[in-house]
Amino acid sequence: MRGLHLIPPGVNIGFISRKNLFFVFSAFLVLSSIGLYVAKGLNYGIDFKGGILMEIKTTAGPADIGKMRGTLTGLNLGDVSLQEFGAPNEIMITVQSQKGGEKAQAAAVNSIKKALGDNIEYRRTEFVGPKVSQELLMDGIYAVSAAMFAILLYVWFRFEWQFGLAAVVALVHDVMSTIGIFSLLGMEFNLTTVAAVLTIAGYSINDTVVVFDRVRENLRRYKSMPLPELLNKSVNETLSRTIMTSFTTLLALLALYVLGGEVIRGFSFAMIWGIVVGTYSSICLAVPMLLYLNLQRRGGAKDTDSNKQEAAV
Repeated sequence: MRGLHLIPPGVNIGFISRKNLFFVFSAFLVLSSIGLYVAKGLNYGIDFKGGILMEIKTTAGPADIGKMRGTLTGLNLGDVSLQEFGAPNEIMITVQSQKGGEKAQAAAVNSIKKALGDNIEYRRTEFVGPKVSQELLMDGIYAVSAAMFAILLYVWFRFEWQFGLAAVVALVHDVMSTIGIFSLLGMEFNLTTVAAVLTIAGYSINDTVVVFDRVRENLRRYKSMPLPELLNKSVNETLSRTIMTSFTTLLALLALYVLGGEVIRGFSFAMIWGIVVGTYSSICLAVPMLLYLNLQRRGGAKDTDSNKQEAAV
């Protein structure tokens, strides 16, 4: 009985010969992400910018968001945002942090409840101060940076420094492109998104290590094979496993995105994007970079002439 194959056995796609195209696309993706972040910034959630978060449900039918927004804007509480939260009668309200400490926040919450009137069920009310939100933002940056540094050390220890550097470049590419897509779409960036970015880093490095392991194995097996041909062979030999793993993971994430509700939608979207871009970077970015890092075979000989063979791959 034959198993399911998304990629036909014995496939030989010329990934390495197209490396310049991949590099240009990746550079465009990263530079665009940086440009979007500088020009537009991120839609930080309450975790990072502080303020009041209220989750409500109207018991008398679908909510009139326009009318509610007008009512709350008239309270002069500053920036007020309302959005549907999973169902027409479920609304998330965010209000900027009020001056005056906890008493001012409590007074703002009471004003909102009084203005909205009856037939409202208050499911959640939270307040995050500006100091706490700044600490959470810095902790998120430290967490992502520490994870990437730890991955660099792990891959360096398991393989060689060339593999570690290529893996980290691919991870930076994945993280930057994730930030860019969130900036482009204006989706809320919060602690859940940071958790998704860390998960993306772990998933991406798993794919990359699988391909690197085959590269190392083939370096020992084919001592005279030109490096571009060897790298392309290694990618194609692991391609079926990589695509199948990503495909099955995406099926679960798509189900979470569609059925999981608004609470985890941002996390699910970040993971879906991360799986796609992480698979791409493992195959099309991390491996081709090894051509330019003076990768040595087991005997210590450098592949200095391998670039001459690239056109044939």
